[in-house]
Amino acid sequence: MSSQTRKSPVSLNTLTRMKARGERFASLTAYDALFAEIVSSSGIDVILVGDSLGMVLQGHDSTLPVTLDDMVYHMNCVRRGNNGALIMADLPFMSYANEEQSLESAAALMRAGAHVVKLEGGAWLAESTRLLTERGIPVCAHMGLTPQSINRIGGYRVQGRDPNQANDMVAEALILQESGASIILLECVPVELGRTITERLDVPVIGIGAGPHTDGQIMVMHDMLGITPSTIRVPKFVKNFMAEAQDVRGAFEAYAEAVKSGAFPAPEHCFT
Repeated sequence: MSSQTRKSPVSLNTLTRMKARGERFASLTAYDALFAEIVSSSGIDVILVGDSLGMVLQGHDSTLPVTLDDMVYHMNCVRRGNNGALIMADLPFMSYANEEQSLESAAALMRAGAHVVKLEGGAWLAESTRLLTERGIPVCAHMGLTPQSINRIGGYRVQGRDPNQANDMVAEALILQESGASIILLECVPVELGRTITERLDVPVIGIGAGPHTDGQIMVMHDMLGITPSTIRVPKFVKNFMAEAQDVRGAFEAYAEAVKSGAFPAPEHCFT
């Protein structure tokens, strides 16, 4: 696709058809208009306006300080630069604590240009997911390692290695799909769990540290460009695509190609 206008915008139906055909899709974070334009014209199908901006842009040590106003601001910036990618936006910490707040927060992001909102959690999100979906707001449910719950989890640890926890996660993913989730995002889970959930679900599954068998892959843009802030430990699932590229656009294009060909993630980026 390299720097060309898309023939048609990417939609949820696009991703569902790609899953049915066994085609992988590439996702990446972006937080401003300039990078949104480069990302979306480099073969990337999905842009996430992530609350990771709290760490890579604002200098915090977690995503918890990010506010809804922060997310709306960056969502507006990305919308202006986007060239046909599907845009997801994170609902930040404590912006969906009850039904009324979930609707108001999600509506603010949708008005700013989001196509999908992302919530972190498990089966307890079922009612919120159903509520938002019934009102025309598509939902991505983020499972596994959920950074907004980092204090409860006790650190950035792989989730689902215990067989009981893995079985629970499969069951919860099915519940969230039944509740209306349009996408499931899995973070930091073993390869086989990523495969099982992807095969069991009809909706697209995006992985980050979830193995090579998910329908799509996502990374934080700064990580794949090799410019992770020095205060953050680079995760195992990260690959620096800038190392062999001539420029930023080339790195994005190499990442998109590696995801779609199945070359990334390789075994060294995965958890057993």
